[in-house]
Amino acid sequence: MEVSEGASVITRAAGLAISVCVALVCACAPAFADTITGNVVAIIDGDTLTVVDGKNKRYRIRLAEIDAPERKQAFGTRSRQSLSALCLKKEAQVEWRNKEANNRYVGRIVCAGIDAAAEQVRRGMAWVSPRFTTAGSPLYELESYARLRRAGLWGTQQAPVPPWEWRAANNR
Repeated sequence: MEVSEGASVITRAAGLAISVCVALVCACAPAFADTITGNVVAIIDGDTLTVVDGKNKRYRIRLAEIDAPERKQAFGTRSRQSLSALCLKKEAQVEWRNKEANNRYVGRIVCAGIDAAAEQVRRGMAWVSPRFTTAGSPLYELESYARLRRAGLWGTQQAPVPPWEWRAANNR
């Protein structure tokens, strides 16, 4: 019984040490994101929108890790309508990671408490972008679930063309 109690104490001590190490790494790591809070005033397409903050500054934001059909691509209008229903005229919190050359921010957007990228993928309105998403991301599971349910673009097209392939074929 003493060995079991001793092992339990060691296990708890190891768990505590790991927790302390994780906390230290998180505290010492540089912040990679900044936050923008404002109202969504425009939807550009199924993965891009415009937010205006409290100082009336406009930000064009692309949802990180996903790629939605282009406006002129099959299902582009429905994808845009879906993002509009999720976010237009709602308050949004944006955690942005980088700013593209065209002054467009890329980040995670939460509209009225809903992660917009995850919801677009769950609804079958966007693909997970393999170029910008790490392996094991829960977004892949949401996309698989949408495909199985034949939700959104997965139910209307035999072989939907991912936006990155469509852009390459249409020189965009």
